[in-house]
Amino acid sequence: MRITLLGAGHIGQTITRLLHGSGDYRVTVVDRSAAALAKISADPACAGVATRVAETADAAGVGAVLRGQDAVVNALPYHLATVAATAAREAGVHYFDLTEDVAATRAIKALAEGARTAFMPQCGLAPGFIGIVAHHLARSFDTLHEVKMRVGALPAFPTNSLKYNLTWSVDGLINEYCHPCEAIRGGRNIEVLPLEGLEHFSLDGTEYEAFNTSGGLGTLCETLAGRVQTLDYKSVRYPGHRDLMKMLLEELQLNQDTETLKAIMRRSIPSTMQDVVLVFVTASGLRDGSLVQEVFARKIFADRSEKAPLSAIQITTAAGICAAVDLFREGKLPQQGFIRQEQVALPDFLANRFGAAYQQSRQVESIG
Repeated sequence: MRITLLGAGHIGQTITRLLHGSGDYRVTVVDRSAAALAKISADPACAGVATRVAETADAAGVGAVLRGQDAVVNALPYHLATVAATAAREAGVHYFDLTEDVAATRAIKALAEGARTAFMPQCGLAPGFIGIVAHHLARSFDTLHEVKMRVGALPAFPTNSLKYNLTWSVDGLINEYCHPCEAIRGGRNIEVLPLEGLEHFSLDGTEYEAFNTSGGLGTLCETLAGRVQTLDYKSVRYPGHRDLMKMLLEELQLNQDTETLKAIMRRSIPSTMQDVVLVFVTASGLRDGSLVQEVFARKIFADRSEKAPLSAIQITTAAGICAAVDLFREGKLPQQGFIRQEQVALPDFLANRFGAAYQQSRQVESIG
C-alpha cells in the first residue's frame, strides 16, 4: 500500500518507522522542513523511505504529492487538517489523521459525503483509542447510564509549578484548553466550558485531577445520542495544574492571545521523553436487571532504550493511527465514506501488530 505521510515531527517519525518497518507499506514523507526530513533519511530504521519537501499548508501543493498514492496519513498540526483532507478528496486517496479539533472533524465529515474513498480522522489517543474503548464497554449494557472517559499524557517526573512538561503539540494543547467541550447530560447533547468540571481521583496510588477539555470525545456524542444519560471526557493532570492554566488563560486573558501563550510555553517549559499515558474509562448501566460498572484502566510508559527512545505519547499516538490504517488495509473497516473511531472493534485493535502497544501496557488493577 502506497502511503504519503504529511509531517516529519516526532509523531511522524514514529509512524514512518512503524509502517515502513512492517514491510507492507511504501512510505513517502512530506514536510515543509528539509531539516526534519533529513532526520528521517538519517534513521537506519527508515532506509528506503522517500522524502519530499512541499508546502503543506497549500492544498494544491499537497494534492500534487498525493497523485498515484493509495492513502494519506496526516500528522500535521490540527489547523491544517481540512487542507489535507480537501487535497485527499480531490486526489481520490484515502485519508487518516490525528486531529482533536471538533470543527475540522465536522468539515472532514462533510468532505466524506459521497466520496468513493475513506475519511478517518481522530486516529490517535484521545480522540481515537479512548473512543474505541468507551464504545466497546458501552455495548455490553442492556441500558447504558453513564460513560466517563479520562486521559492524561503526563511527565513521569514533574518538577515545575504547572507539574507539566511538553510531551506533544503545544498548538493542540492550547486548542483543547480554549474551545467548548461536547458532553451528554440527562440524555441531552450539550456544550460545557473547558477547564471546568474539576474532579480529583487516585489511580494506582497516585493523585490526579481531571477537567473538561475539547475534542476527546470524537464522534461519541452523536453515536451514543439517545442511548446514554451521561457522557463526558476530561484531561488528567497532576493536582494544581488546572488552576494555574485557568489563571493564565482567563485572568491574564491569554485565551485572547494564544500565540503569546504558546511562545511562553515553548520557551519556558521543557519537553520530555520521560512520560506516561493514562487511559481510564468507566461505564455503568443495567445488565440482566442489575446495576453494574465496567472499568478499563491502563498506563503506557515511555520506551527509554538508548538506541531508539520513544515517549509514551509517541507510542500511543503512532500506534493508534498505524493500527487504523492496518485494519483498513485488511478490510476490517468500511472502504469508503466517513469512518468513526467507534467502528473499530477493540479486540481487533488490540490484536493488531501496531495496536498491541496498548495490549502490552500495564493494566491498573487497583483503583481508589
